Amino acid sequence: MADGPLVDLDEAASRALIHPDRLSELLAHLGNVPVALPVLAVALAYVTWRHRRIGTHHWWLPATAAAVLMALVPALIVPLKELTDRPGTPAVPPATGYYPSGHTATAAIAYGAATLLLLPWLRSAPARRALLAVCGVLNLGVGFGLVRRGYHWPLDVAASWCLCAVLLVGLWLFLGRDTRQRRSP
Repeated sequence: MADGPLVDLDEAASRALIHPDRLSELLAHLGNVPVALPVLAVALAYVTWRHRRIGTHHWWLPATAAAVLMALVPALIVPLKELTDRPGTPAVPPATGYYPSGHTATAAIAYGAATLLLLPWLRSAPARRALLAVCGVLNLGVGFGLVRRGYHWPLDVAASWCLCAVLLVGLWLFLGRDTRQRRSP
């Protein structure tokens, strides 16, 4: 990767933030597939069950859309990693392919999609705010843990958040469109 002011700033931020400890390791692991995917799977099952129980015509559609979005993560992230071929931080063994962060993307889509699926089923505004806060804290924790532990540069994490924000807005718009279509005669 070429040098430049953004890369220099990224490396300086990483040097200031890196401090591997047990907490950063735990937070980083929240972005692992074996942790994040079961959370999404529970939300998928619950939402599917609720839609089926109330007799929604396309009861399978919201969960399927979220599952497809999760399946898109490696399909998008892996080619980007190959294309950029960015080396890792000094804290990891010499290798390339760290940009964008797959763990960050996994967490953002799994926890974000689960949140978007569950929001309509929560009746109170405080419950919805709490769910959004938990999703935000989980994702910030994963990003912080990955950078603090030295697994990723800050820009690796930020790039994944940007990509996943676009994907989650697409899911949100799709789910909203689907809900509006179900309400219309």
